[in-house]
Amino acid sequence: MRTTIDAAGRIVVPKAVRDAMGLTAGREIDLVFAGGRIEIELAPAEVTVDAADGLPRLTAATPVPPLTDELVRDTIEATRR
Repeated sequence: MRTTIDAAGRIVVPKAVRDAMGLTAGREIDLVFAGGRIEIELAPAEVTVDAADGLPRLTAATPVPPLTDELVRDTIEATRR
């Protein structure tokens, strides 16, 4: 897909790409310049681990989207391809 860079240096990520990656306003991403390409990756969530009751529990430092049945199903299907 082709897009443009505005005068402030911002790049518009097409809606189809945003939807496929689960990008929403305020979502942190990592940009990597490698081999002459710019790669966009979802920034890993910062978490704390609490294992006080014997089972580890991860708590995100910032809000993360909920884990839905549909997301799990889509992820499983994507790894099978």
